[in-house]
Amino acid sequence: MKTSPILDKPSLIAQFKDFILKKSHPCIMAQTVFKMDEYSIKEYNSLGSKETAAEILKDLRNYIDKYDFTSNNFETFIAIFPSENFEDEITFEKALWSQLKTINELDSTPWDSSVANDPTSTKFSFSILGTAFYIVGLHPNSSRKARQAPYPALVFNLHLQFEKLREMGTYQRVKNRIRKRDIKLQGSVNPVLKDFGEASEALQYSGRNVGENWKCPFHQN
Repeated sequence: MKTSPILDKPSLIAQFKDFILKKSHPCIMAQTVFKMDEYSIKEYNSLGSKETAAEILKDLRNYIDKYDFTSNNFETFIAIFPSENFEDEITFEKALWSQLKTINELDSTPWDSSVANDPTSTKFSFSILGTAFYIVGLHPNSSRKARQAPYPALVFNLHLQFEKLREMGTYQRVKNRIRKRDIKLQGSVNPVLKDFGEASEALQYSGRNVGENWKCPFHQN
């Protein structure tokens, strides 16, 4: 299923596409979905508010309803916040987790049973509407070049898509290519990146090197 961008400001879409396709972005999966137009983008006013949480829930429900779970095509949903400005990584991280918390508070659907709801678990993945997502936070002031989008954004990638890569036998090859490209771009691999089952995904969402003593501010209701 091919989804169309739902943002009504082409210049913002063009900026985001340039960030992925013209700035040597290391994630080859992100490049693929943009080259194939397999993405949906929606603009929101405030990162962290309950109003935004309600809007994201509505839009993700529509996204999930239209997604073909039997397909091997990869798609993504991107929430962007062009009016927001975060001067440092910690401020952005707080807003990211505040937004996920408010989404969870409004979401009455049981947690996806294929993943853990405890952010300290190595099997944790964020569940929305009963569906597991791997969240990628982006903002201009990230210390990681791969996360320095032209404006703050939350990327919602279906956890199922990574499992499909494993089933297809291509996960390790894709991962190795991405990490080699990351080293070429920045000189190092993001130290928080770990495979699912090795460490909690929660460590990776904001992109900041949170360190060993970091505690996730989110606890499932």
